[in-house]
Amino acid sequence: MRIAVAYDNGNVFQHFGRTEAFKMYEVEDGKVIDSQVVSSGGVGHEALAGLLADQAVDVLICGGIGGGAQAALTEAGVELCAGAQGDADQAVEAYLRGELVSTGANCDHHHHEEGHSCGHHEEGHSCGHHGEGHSGEGEDSSCGDGCGKGCGGCSGCAPAITGRNVGKTCRAHYRGTFNDGTQFDSSYDRGEPLEFVCGAGQMIYGFDAAVADMEVGQVVDIHLMPEEAYGQPDPSAVFTLEIAQLPGAEGLNAGDKVYLSNQYGQPFLVTVAAKDETTITFDANHEMAGKELNFRIELVEVR
Repeated sequence: MRIAVAYDNGNVFQHFGRTEAFKMYEVEDGKVIDSQVVSSGGVGHEALAGLLADQAVDVLICGGIGGGAQAALTEAGVELCAGAQGDADQAVEAYLRGELVSTGANCDHHHHEEGHSCGHHEEGHSCGHHGEGHSGEGEDSSCGDGCGKGCGGCSGCAPAITGRNVGKTCRAHYRGTFNDGTQFDSSYDRGEPLEFVCGAGQMIYGFDAAVADMEVGQVVDIHLMPEEAYGQPDPSAVFTLEIAQLPGAEGLNAGDKVYLSNQYGQPFLVTVAAKDETTITFDANHEMAGKELNFRIELVEVR
């Protein structure tokens, strides 16, 4: 059995049609025996379905996906499990345990203030604290086209990345700090280099651009402005809802991170910005938006 996950630097990528890479899992007797990351080649929805069929994929796990892409997958004989989020490896394990339930076609690429729900785990949404490393990867942010990379990472928002490593799978150690020297993330602390396809949009723009022409064994220090990282905060991504209309919101406090879902069931991560007796305000901007970041990067392997 072969399972493919729409992949973005360790996590389930949330927009199938923009997927730059898949992580392929070989499964025998309900256990993962091997995995590898495969580039999508930047093709469109229907071509992605054909690519998965050519790779002999039995099951696709992804986040958001539209009806057209779902139909293409059905025609290609690929089972769909949509609406997944978070760590890709954990999503596969949940699927193998029978705990991952597909939401079907769920992607309209827009967030709506009406119809939010603060769901329970069995409904496929996380209502509670959410902790994660940053590792320079692009996550949900303020870029208007929904690519999820922050303005530095969108094609069309920044110059194309060129260099000897573009299109190749790179493994790099890094340490990320703010301007005051505070460390916010480090692959060294985890003991495992970060793996990604250079130039495929899996990383924030400045990190990707730095690695593009590095040599194996080289160490560089870079300073990124917000436009090269997670972009500037988007005021329209801050919204207020009535607590009475959002089941589960009563127990939330300022600073909590939760997943909300829009009326189409598509999940997105928000931070509780404020709360009073009747209303709660959420911020859907990436928590690193507007911040200058520093990285020390050591290129470990290119293949």
